[in-house]
Amino acid sequence: MLKGFFSIVFINSTIHMMTNGEKKLQLYSCFISHPSFSVRIALNLKGLDYECKSINVFKGEQSHPEFLKISPMGFVPALLDGDMVLAESSAIILYLDDKYPQHPLLPHDLKKRAINYQAANIISSTIQPTLRIPILAYIRDNVGPDERITWVHKHLGKGFTALEILLKDHAGKYATGDEICLVDVLLAPQIIGTLERYNYDISNYPLLSRLSESYKQVPAIRNALPENQPDFPKEVKGIILIRIY
Repeated sequence: MLKGFFSIVFINSTIHMMTNGEKKLQLYSCFISHPSFSVRIALNLKGLDYECKSINVFKGEQSHPEFLKISPMGFVPALLDGDMVLAESSAIILYLDDKYPQHPLLPHDLKKRAINYQAANIISSTIQPTLRIPILAYIRDNVGPDERITWVHKHLGKGFTALEILLKDHAGKYATGDEICLVDVLLAPQIIGTLERYNYDISNYPLLSRLSESYKQVPAIRNALPENQPDFPKEVKGIILIRIY
């Protein structure tokens, strides 16, 4: 269990969206998790009906034996689709895109598709792993609380600089054109969550700043926001969450 947090009562709740006539998907998620945020966006864009099963990562529920049968690494999110059990956000999103063709997340244009893959890897392999709660808790306990901010800002800066350079010649309304694609699904949580959670100024990244404003206007993204999830503790709205890890 991580120190410095408070007791939260988590509830399971059904998210009502457009039905696809199949058995409802089950998403194991946590409000604070960026990868969970990304999967919720993908589900919303595709209009898929799903049941949200909350995992309290602050109480260590991700390490319970029953959850480890679903997600062997003990990470959220995880998805149940009938007899299909899948963990890891990138795998889940690509699976959803293959099975549910409405609102495809990968462009037909080969060059744009490759840029989506490259940007997605920067986010999922370079930025996101450095911001995991256990890592930040380890830094807090073994180096010092203030060092968490230094660590986060360093790795966000490196990743955001790379994305700003990579996307500048490909962006339209969104990251690689005028349609929301894979990179947007992964990038929106990083940008939106960064300002509130880590008190990080993105004004030095004009493209990412503009994309942030565009993302906030998309209903599928707004509905996936942490504060709109059933497990979000309403009493902490507006608090910089890194301060209470």
